[in-house]
Amino acid sequence: MDVVSDALSAMRLGRPFSDRVRASGSWCVRMPSYDGAGFHVVLEGSCWLLADGGSPVRLGAGDAVLLPHGTGHVLADFALDAGAVEKAVPFEQWRDEPAAQDSTGRGDGDSDVEMLCGKYRLDRSRMHPLMAELPKVVHLPNRVGSPGSHPELRAAIALLGGELDARRPGAYTALPSLLDLLLVYMIRSWMAESTTGAWPGALNDDVTAAALRALHADPAAPWTNERLAAAAGVSRPTLARRFTAVVGRPPMAYLTWWRLTFAATLLRDTPDTLTAVARRVGYGSPYALSHAFNREFGTTPGRYRAQARARLQGSH
Repeated sequence: MDVVSDALSAMRLGRPFSDRVRASGSWCVRMPSYDGAGFHVVLEGSCWLLADGGSPVRLGAGDAVLLPHGTGHVLADFALDAGAVEKAVPFEQWRDEPAAQDSTGRGDGDSDVEMLCGKYRLDRSRMHPLMAELPKVVHLPNRVGSPGSHPELRAAIALLGGELDARRPGAYTALPSLLDLLLVYMIRSWMAESTTGAWPGALNDDVTAAALRALHADPAAPWTNERLAAAAGVSRPTLARRFTAVVGRPPMAYLTWWRLTFAATLLRDTPDTLTAVARRVGYGSPYALSHAFNREFGTTPGRYRAQARARLQGSH
């Protein structure tokens, strides 16, 4: 596993949800805040998005936008202002009642628009710092031929559009898989363009990236600072300095946090016994894992498993 894959696996709950939306004329709808991540892909036409506390963003055909913290927002066919936002119709009402699309009284929309709108359910109690530092709105414009065009993201969007058009056999499996792929590519694209985030820098730093790969590949190994420095090909002081500077905590502190996060994921997603979980995450006994787990989570592994399973059931 790698850091991004592990970060997503630790947070994901249930299957992603998506809905194909077509709009024409004048319209303005509100998406409430959500305990997960929302996304929109504009398949045809254009529209505007205004996240709570943010600035208006114009979305064109082929654009993707990720709201990784589930921020409430408004979508409309015109450039939004505070007055228009107050008149926005709740999305569920607007979708079910086409007449509500004209509730804003505005008639200056450019054209019809078709979008793919969706949500990923996330467990925020175990948010990896890479995910935590994503901005409120990740806008990925469709800039074909430019350095930031992100061909993999464009290909995933094209595949999604084709799958939605055809509804071919196997769509029930294909669509969630493509939506998972879309999420990975949106995060990758943000990392490629980010100039401020710490984690894109961490994964682009040869020493830190090598250490992170080693820890995530085998979290149960008997890691020490010396052994990890050797895996990264540097001295122990160099590893400690560079790792702590970009990750925000020393290597062994990060390892402890990740082991317990991984244990929580296994308790939620597998039937493994506590003994098996302890072995997979590098603890010598179930007692040792329980003690560390209770210190980190404020509850026992058994109670955590029951609560996490209940949340997982609620996400389906």
